[in-house]
Amino acid sequence: MSVGGETGSTAELEHLRAEVERLRSELAQREREAADKERQLERYAADLRETFKQERARAEQLEHTFNASVTALANAVERRDVYTAKHAERVAAYGMEIVHAMRSSLADDPATRFGFLLHDVGKVAIADAILLKTGPLSTQEREVMKQHPLIGAEIVRDFLGDGAAVVRHHHERWDGRGYPDGLAGEEIPLAARIFAVADVLDALTTNRPYRPASPIPVARAMIVADAGRHFDPDAIEAFGQIPDERFAEIGAAIR
Repeated sequence: MSVGGETGSTAELEHLRAEVERLRSELAQREREAADKERQLERYAADLRETFKQERARAEQLEHTFNASVTALANAVERRDVYTAKHAERVAAYGMEIVHAMRSSLADDPATRFGFLLHDVGKVAIADAILLKTGPLSTQEREVMKQHPLIGAEIVRDFLGDGAAVVRHHHERWDGRGYPDGLAGEEIPLAARIFAVADVLDALTTNRPYRPASPIPVARAMIVADAGRHFDPDAIEAFGQIPDERFAEIGAAIR
C-alpha cells in the first residue's frame, strides 16, 4: 500500500511541477507580450511627439508669416503719410499694454493685436487729396474720411475674426458721439474702447503738420480728462497703471 501511495504522491508532485512550469511559461509569454506592447506604445508616443513638434513648427511658421503679412499691410497703408509712419505698430503695442493692465482675455486672442495693427486699413480707399490734406477738411471731405472704418471692416471681415470689430469701431466714443455707428458705453466692443485710448496717445505724442508732439505726461493728462466722454473709464483706469517710462520705451523702440 505504501508503494502505491508513494507512486500517487510522486504523480501528483510531477503534475504540480508541470502545472507550475506551464504557469511560468505562460507568465513569461505574457511578460514578453507586455514588453512588446510597451515598446510599441513607446514608438507610438515617439511618433506622436515628432508629429506634434512638426505641426507646432508649421503652426509657428504660419503664425509668423501671417503676423509679418499683417504688419506689412499696415505699414503699406501708412507709407502714404510720412506723419503716421509706424503709427500702427506703436498703437498696437500701447494697446496691448492696456489690455494686459486690464487683465482682459483679449490678451490671449491674436486677433486683438491684428485688429489694432489694421485699424486704418480702410484708408487705402481714401483719395490722397483728402487723406494728405494739411488744412481742415470740408464737411463733404469729413464724410468721405468717416467711411474708412466701414471700408476697413469689409476688407478684413473674412480673415480677422473678432479683430474686425476694432477696425469698424475704433472711432466710436464712450458718450455715443463717435462714428460710424454712434455706439455708446459698453455697446462698443472692449478692444475698440481700449484701442481708442492708445490711438489718441500716439496721435498726441507724434509730430503732426499742424502741431508738435506733446510729452507723455501732458498727453496722459489730456486723455484722462476725457474719461467718461471720449473714453471708457475702466480703460482709463488701466491706462493710469502703466508708467510713463513704459510708454516712452515703446515709442522709442518703434520709429
